[in-house]
Amino acid sequence: MYAKPIELSPAASLSVAARIMRLFSSLLFLLVCLAAAGAIHFWASLPNVANLADPQTSITISVRDWEGQEQPFSLGPQNPDWTPLEAFPEHLPWAVVVAEDGAFYKHHGIDLQALHEALIYDLQQQRMARGASTITQQLAKNLYLSREKTVLRKLREAVIAWRIENSLSKERILELYLNLVELGPMVHGITAGTRYHLDKPVTKLSSAESAFLAAILPGPRIAFNPRKRPERVAERAKKLLYFMQLRRVLEGPQYELATREVDIITGIAPRPVVQPAQHTPMNLLYEVGQRPPWQLPLATS
Repeated sequence: MYAKPIELSPAASLSVAARIMRLFSSLLFLLVCLAAAGAIHFWASLPNVANLADPQTSITISVRDWEGQEQPFSLGPQNPDWTPLEAFPEHLPWAVVVAEDGAFYKHHGIDLQALHEALIYDLQQQRMARGASTITQQLAKNLYLSREKTVLRKLREAVIAWRIENSLSKERILELYLNLVELGPMVHGITAGTRYHLDKPVTKLSSAESAFLAAILPGPRIAFNPRKRPERVAERAKKLLYFMQLRRVLEGPQYELATREVDIITGIAPRPVVQPAQHTPMNLLYEVGQRPPWQLPLATS
């Protein structure tokens, strides 16, 4: 037997619509509350970076050695290798800025253009293949975060970098970065890296040697390890010298001499024999064919 559909009165229809709207509003309110709680928790979990502004501050952080073990590292004047920014040769900070973050003095912790390019590249590769991290972001990661490549970690890195930029001067950020960067197995900081790779004081670095050290920074373990890939390091160091010349950090003759010196530093070309009485930017007192200090075999105990 055919049953006629029940027709709701206008009042009943309005009642159903009102209940649906109330349910939708309640769900929306709940989502807003959850988002707000998550944001508050996220912000509260971020480290306090204000203490980094004090030049007398030393902090102990955890760094990972080349065997994957966590090791303590002191960043600050308590570390005997700590070097104030003004003690570095002028071309050294510029070599690092050119190598790692050409827009360092223009951005506020995040390079939006580089980030946009990295996002496009990552989408094309369907993985997080390109970091686009500024010097400030790298400092934030090395001080407070793990090496995992996740969206949440990158978000924390960006927010911490923004907080660092709002609490510290550019000079202080660069000073901390130069004393923390990895240049070898448990070799952190430019001063320790200079001793490890070149066996000399950091104050005696030439422009070519500065470019050499800066060229190692993206991957001292494998990609730009000068013991394993000297040609690749030399090629990158020469590119850095070229950009340093464009920024007028180097003049033409200095650039040409430094470019030739890079091949000697990396062992691609033999070291010339120069008499002590001669004083040139390439006054390197080594016998022809002698290997650079970093190419000598490591001492075994």
